Amino acid sequence: MGESSSSAAAYIRMVQHLIEQCLLFRMSKEECMEALAKHADIKPVITSTVWKELEKENREYFQAYMKEQEEKAVEVEAAKKMLTELAAKDYDKEE
Repeated sequence: MGESSSSAAAYIRMVQHLIEQCLLFRMSKEECMEALAKHADIKPVITSTVWKELEKENREYFQAYMKEQEEKAVEVEAAKKMLTELAAKDYDKEE
């Protein structure tokens, strides 16, 4: 049992390390789950579980991180709207 529990602990540490890398790239939880599934063959449920544990252990960090993610989403939507409006103006000029 000792060997399997130590390999499970090593696996969890690896997933944690990969999540930390995702955080450095400012990825959302969903983006991280998708990236780890695609590139590291880690099931999304595993990533989600480890992410939740990290949130519990680092509550303040994740609160700030989530606020930043929300602000980023608002900025992206505003940029999309502005580009759409600019494209429409340029299209109108061509006609």
